[in-house]
Amino acid sequence: MVWLITGASSGFGKELTLKLVAYGYRVIATARNPDDITQYLTANEEVLILPLDVTNKEQVKETVALAMAHFGQIDVLVNNAGIGYFSSIEEADEQAVRQLFEVNFWGVKNMIDVVLPFMRTSRTGHIINISSVGGIKAFAGFGYYHATKFALEGYSESLYQEVLPLGIHVTLIEPGDFTTDFAGRSAKENTTVIAEYGTTAGKNIQGIRKLSGHQPGNPTLAAEAIIQMYESPLKHPLRLLLGTDAYQYANDKIASLATDYEMGKELTFSTDY
Repeated sequence: MVWLITGASSGFGKELTLKLVAYGYRVIATARNPDDITQYLTANEEVLILPLDVTNKEQVKETVALAMAHFGQIDVLVNNAGIGYFSSIEEADEQAVRQLFEVNFWGVKNMIDVVLPFMRTSRTGHIINISSVGGIKAFAGFGYYHATKFALEGYSESLYQEVLPLGIHVTLIEPGDFTTDFAGRSAKENTTVIAEYGTTAGKNIQGIRKLSGHQPGNPTLAAEAIIQMYESPLKHPLRLLLGTDAYQYANDKIASLATDYEMGKELTFSTDY
């Protein structure tokens, strides 16, 4: 089996790459700067290390073509490349928000646009999109990051329904807080601060920065869980939460939805002919 992983320079991408190689899978590990990968991994007949900016459509095509020429197949696509952006809604820089969508949403689409036709032709494959519990539940201070992940969730849910009859699986991975670079170098923070948001967005942003390096989730165990999910003979889930905090946040959201829907039930039912 051949796995193609984007954003393999650090975090989940790095840990997943290392686990897959240890288990004997063939891997195409990609990153904007492939030197970041060669610092921990050596290329050989079973491991292909390639440069890849997921926002560059032509480079996506070139990288996938090289992968197919080398291995002749891509069985699993892991869309892991992503960035964070911390800001209140009003304060946000438009260009930073657009770049966030270019990587977190359009970058995933660029990869699937090129890889999916090969999977469709072979009637097999698995697309794993690294989302977040932030694609289920939103918090002040991260609204635009949440918007990219909410978009990815809806896109993936539709894709799941479209390709499952073709023998192709889609899984959203929804991690909580893990000791990756997400709250460190991988996330930008808006330096413009409006005082009125200090106790909401500002407080949460300070909190996640302080948490960086001390998150409860272990990315090595997350990589193990993703592989176990893939190897399971049972039905592959559309969604897989990772971390006890993710499980709690997701269930809090379910309870909140149920409360809102029941509270508005009378008005909801009043709108039918």
